[in-house]
Amino acid sequence: MICDMASKSHSNDEEVETKEMDIRSLSSSGRHVHNTQYLHKVGVPPKQNLFREFTATVKETFFADDPLRHFKDQSRSRKLILGIQAVFPILEWGRSYSWRKFIGDLIAGLTIASLCIPQDIAYAKLANLDPQYGLYSSFVPPLIYALMGSSRDIAIGPVAVVSLLLGTMLSNEIDPIKNAAEYRRLAFTATFFAGITQATLGFLRLGFLIDFLSHAAIVGFMAGAAVTIALQQLKGLLGINKFTKKTDIISVMHSVWGNAHHGWNWQTIVIGSSFLSFLLFSKYIGKKNKKFFWVPAIAPLISVVLSTFFVYITHAEKKGVQIVKNIEKGINPTSVNKIYFHGEYLLKGLKIGVVAGMIALTEAVAIGRTFASMKDYQLDGNREMVALGAMNVVGSMTSCYVATGSFSRSAVNYMAGCQTAVSNIIMSCVVFLTLEFITPLFKYTPNAILAAIIISAVVGLFDVPAAILIWKIDKFDFVACLGAFLGVVFSSVEKGLLIAVSISFAKILLQVTRPRTAILGKLPRTTVYRNILQYPEAAKVPGVLIVRVDSAIYFSNSNYVKERILRWLRDEEEQVKAACQPTIQFLIVEMSPVTDIDTSGIHAFQELYRSLQKKNVQLILANPGPVVIDKLHASNFANLIGNDKIFLTVADAVSSCSPELVEEV
Repeated sequence: MICDMASKSHSNDEEVETKEMDIRSLSSSGRHVHNTQYLHKVGVPPKQNLFREFTATVKETFFADDPLRHFKDQSRSRKLILGIQAVFPILEWGRSYSWRKFIGDLIAGLTIASLCIPQDIAYAKLANLDPQYGLYSSFVPPLIYALMGSSRDIAIGPVAVVSLLLGTMLSNEIDPIKNAAEYRRLAFTATFFAGITQATLGFLRLGFLIDFLSHAAIVGFMAGAAVTIALQQLKGLLGINKFTKKTDIISVMHSVWGNAHHGWNWQTIVIGSSFLSFLLFSKYIGKKNKKFFWVPAIAPLISVVLSTFFVYITHAEKKGVQIVKNIEKGINPTSVNKIYFHGEYLLKGLKIGVVAGMIALTEAVAIGRTFASMKDYQLDGNREMVALGAMNVVGSMTSCYVATGSFSRSAVNYMAGCQTAVSNIIMSCVVFLTLEFITPLFKYTPNAILAAIIISAVVGLFDVPAAILIWKIDKFDFVACLGAFLGVVFSSVEKGLLIAVSISFAKILLQVTRPRTAILGKLPRTTVYRNILQYPEAAKVPGVLIVRVDSAIYFSNSNYVKERILRWLRDEEEQVKAACQPTIQFLIVEMSPVTDIDTSGIHAFQELYRSLQKKNVQLILANPGPVVIDKLHASNFANLIGNDKIFLTVADAVSSCSPELVEEV
């Protein structure tokens, strides 16, 4: 048996030697060697009907998730039921609702209610509105969302960033103190258009537009907003009466130190700093041990109760401690007749509403997706937008300002064991009882405690680990993050947002107009060709330059791609000449990453072909995709260079044009 194996091994060695001799004899002939194996040609897809191609493109762009798949092969009555359930998901999951789920939702709803009531009063101040408007915004919008939203975990209400954004942009148009009624009308108008913007984006399935604000820009914007919000709270925390209306850090600090000698109130500072320490400590406990998540959730309400009682028994308001005073009792009054549908404030309300709506939408969808992934269920982003838009439209007509998903409340909602959106209904019911019966008890609540609640809430907006990760992964992303942060802190919220969007767009334009290209080499003992910078052991093929283009080729980058390829060729020719190696005779363009090409791209390749002809260099294409090869044939470019110059793989192209490689193998 051993002898048989030895004889087989000997015969195999002879076969290998024979093949090597055949290859050498072919190489020495000086003619182009064609691989003995069959070379697959690049397939040209069959011509599609123009209408079908257009509808397929539209479907993939706007209906990638195939939202109508549930309606296929259904009766008319069933389709009607499914349509109603699509608009009101509560009718779908409500059928399987159980007592066990209700217990979880009840506990979660009561927990987030204890957090939202003091936060709502504080955030309304941030938006330059009376405290009750914050409570209004946690009564009606959560009810609408519970009917139409698809997230099980998101908690709806006012949030710090949107409140600050609204307060800043609205006060630039109308003075909230001198013209309070007009200011409120503009706030309702902005809320109405914020809802219209959100619902329109969802209905037209344009949700991908919010993705243009990159994660890095959002991290920087949120951190900058947190600094700005915290600085604004120094007025309440220090008991300052005369405070700047500007939000940049220089103006705020100048106002703070300018009032240091006569404007600060030590009683207010003691109350504010004491309860701020308590709130931050409770946050630390909740973060350290997840079992105590309820501690930071209930801490703001405890702080409000204790501070209010302390001010009431000591009459600290007579010693300069500023208090909330009266909060209007009763549920939301109608505000339909207060929305500006004409006049000079219509366009201003539209502009503010679009900006606030987009920011609120970005935050809510990000929060919803985060918790959906944690619980492993799908979230329909476009349906969420319609639900958020509907709740803000209804909210604008019931004296609410822009509401969205709150990350702090949603986190508490999740950890408290919520099962469905019923937790929002529970929270809304508690807010209703508060508006009807409890609001007079907040009369002696000091403004310092509201400032402390806001500061402790916005601490969570500082995502330092995310910023460090951004720096490690992508320096340009970090520039976007830092630009957004500095823009908000040193200028204003609007300008910081503009900087964030501008840098995000700049990155997209840079990637589109300056796509990456690479020189490929052959990995040893394989037929695989890879980037020589990534794989230093990859060897260049003598007489052949292989270039890969890592992007679609459009009018915006076609000229750059052509010039970059020619520059690669010039550099390679100089290196070859200096090393006394064979001159470049073939230029292979690896087109696997090129997903599409337009007329400008075709024109650029025609110019590249003519330039290469003058240098006696043959242009060869490797593995163009179906869209690209179809356009190459339609433009007659394939015939121009020759169909025999288009190959399925780089290895096929090299083996057909480079005898040296075959000899090396």
